[in-house]
Amino acid sequence: MGKGPGLFSNIGKKARDLLTKDYSYDQKFAVTTYSEDGLGITSTGMNKGGLFFGDIATHYKYQKSTIDVKVDTNSNISTTITIDEVLPGAKTVLSFKLPDDKSGKLEVQYLHEHVGLSPSIGLTPKPVVDFSAAIGSDVFTVGGEVGFDTSSGLFTKYNAGIGITKPEFSAAVIFADKGDTLKASYLHELNPITKTCFAAEISRKFSANQNTFTVGSSYALDPLTTMKTRLNNHGKLGTVLQHEWKPKSLITLSSEFDTKALDKSPKVGLALAYKP
Repeated sequence: MGKGPGLFSNIGKKARDLLTKDYSYDQKFAVTTYSEDGLGITSTGMNKGGLFFGDIATHYKYQKSTIDVKVDTNSNISTTITIDEVLPGAKTVLSFKLPDDKSGKLEVQYLHEHVGLSPSIGLTPKPVVDFSAAIGSDVFTVGGEVGFDTSSGLFTKYNAGIGITKPEFSAAVIFADKGDTLKASYLHELNPITKTCFAAEISRKFSANQNTFTVGSSYALDPLTTMKTRLNNHGKLGTVLQHEWKPKSLITLSSEFDTKALDKSPKVGLALAYKP
């Protein structure tokens, strides 16, 4: 049995991750510790725009169940309970945030050799209902997602996409933002030894009559250090340098320059994640 198509959100994910993941221009640190019974505790602090935010998150796994609880500096308590293999290939995810009594949501994810389904419903009297589906295989996938607000009787989203994934390349075309945005992306692995990859994405927003073309690359300088770059047609040049200074512990330096306005100060971000 093959791996299957996965969920709709996986369409175009490889190129999307190369072009967007770890490009952050805040200052962030995270420290994780583990107790003898397997309870993980992560303390996170972030300086964003001169404002400091923080949270403490716990992660506990028991047999097929996982419980994640996070408390932030705004006194919000976010809880996610995940139960794997409720049925073969299926898992349920229950999430809610206090004190927001309208944040509860129940989601089911089902993965099969030829289909991936993910229905979810808000836990309110008049909930928002979301549904996504992907059909095909681990090579060729067609899928879509739709969201409907039962209180207003309006669709909150409807998107569709098609993807092709091979060991050396992946390509995707996605209609997003209720059909207002068309995205086409491509990723090619040039050298698996040095993990050299190239990606490109062209995005067309019809309502704004605007096109955005982005190219990017990823290259392993050594087994523990990776460098990424990206550039779009608006002149924004971004870089990421990430080093694993000990197992599972990362330091990430990112920056962005406006090549059309070099007199402006670049954006710079630093992230430090420590795990024992």
